[in-house]
Formats: sequence, structure tokens, C-alpha cells
Amino acid sequence: MVELRTPRGETIRFGGGAPLALIAGPCVIESEQHVHWLAREIGRRAGPFVFKASFDKANRSSIRSWRGPGLKEGLRILAGLKAEGYAILTDIHEPSQAEPAAEVADILQIPAFLCRQTDLLLAAGRTGRIVNLKKGQFMAPDDMRHAVEKVASTGNDKVLVTERGTTFGYHNLVVDMRSLIMLRATGCPVIFDATHSVQLPGAAGDRSAGQAQFIEPLARAAVAVGVDGLFVEVHEAPQRALSDGPNSLPLERLEPLLDALRRIERALRG
Repeated sequence: MVELRTPRGETIRFGGGAPLALIAGPCVIESEQHVHWLAREIGRRAGPFVFKASFDKANRSSIRSWRGPGLKEGLRILAGLKAEGYAILTDIHEPSQAEPAAEVADILQIPAFLCRQTDLLLAAGRTGRIVNLKKGQFMAPDDMRHAVEKVASTGNDKVLVTERGTTFGYHNLVVDMRSLIMLRATGCPVIFDATHSVQLPGAAGDRSAGQAQFIEPLARAAVAVGVDGLFVEVHEAPQRALSDGPNSLPLERLEPLLDALRRIERALRG
């Protein structure tokens, strides 16, 4: 089990028989006002959760795409959310970002494209924060044990592993539900990223497309398989989102989805 305490004194647990944990938020920080508003709206629908937003999306398809406010301004904005009582997850892309991000974030996330970058994983592990390792689109689930070992070599055993789909030809991903079971061999809590699993990388020319209509059925299937947490990017108007809008869950669908997932979970626990 991996657990964290929010500034409000709530405990969020991943694994160990705990109820399904939720990581949710926009793909990227669009504005300070927006993330504060969205965090409140998600919390109103979901209860305790980890708020996710990136200060920089360094892997955008095009040089013209919005990347975010950057490290300094982005962490200032996330610190404001932390002061309001939210637990925070954010991505890091370079080893030098680990320490400053760890001053604010409860969970440091390693993007899927970077899950084999040894120096980045070691820097994240040394902070002592929880590290969420996204499985690379190009990797078999059993190969993630090496990424986990890199973080664990720093003495940090607070590691999550996240399935986010596997490359299937060009501009497409497929979710192999067996992966959710195979990832358990790492000994870490397993998270399902329902957002990026329905992404169509680069399919819109200078940006990625997506099939948001499959977020909910795939999330239901993953909970039926038995995951420890759900990762989902949420936006009140996905068509206007500055990043990953086509594969974001509309905010109004979050509460019905969570209700369905909790019913599945209760049925499994019997």
C-alpha cells in the first residue's frame, strides 16, 4: 500500500484493499483561476482525490502547441492549490525539476515516454515523494520492474505503476487488460489511465486526437479487473482544452462514472 495525507488531513490510499483512489485534473495548467475552479468542482463530485495538472507538457506534437506556464509559475500555482488543501500530482521531465517539484507535489509523475530515463527516475526517487511511473507505450508490462527497481534503489518504495495503453500500428493505442494483472508483479499499486489509453497519438496532424467515448467503458473494465486507482483528465469543455481535449472526460460525466465504478467495486468485494 502507498498512502498520502492531504493538507486537510484526509488519507488517500493506493492498494492494500483500499477503495479505488482517484487522480484527476486537466492535462496542463491553463490558468490559475481555471485550476482552482476545476479542483473545487472535481472535489464536489468525487470527495478526496489527487489533483493532477502539468506545469509543462514537454512532449507536445507541435512547437506551436501550448506547453503550460513553466516550472516556476506552474509550481507557484500548484502551491496555491496545496494551500487550499488538495493533494497534488505533477509531471517532471528532467532530473533538475525533481527537487523543486517535490517541494509542492505529493506525487511526482514520470511520463510514459521517459519511464526508462535512469537519471530522471533516480532524481524522483531521492526526493522521497511518491513516484508514479507511467508504462511506456512501447513497453511490455513485465519490463516495468526495471523502472521500479531504479526508483527503489534510492531507498524509496513509494511507487505506483500506471497503464496507459500500448502502441498499435500508427496513431493508435490498444489496452490489453492482462497488463493490469501483469503489472502487479512489480509489487506496486496499479493505476489505470483511462484518458491516455484512448488517445490517438499525432492523429490530428499537428496534435493528437482521441476517442473519449471509450473512457467510461475502459474504466469500468479496468475496475472489474481490479485496479487500485483511476487516472482521468477532466475538463468542463474538452473542445476548448489547450491540451488533450479529444481524450478528456467531460466534467459532467465524472460523477456518474465514479458511481458506476464504485458499484462495480462493491460487487467485486461481495
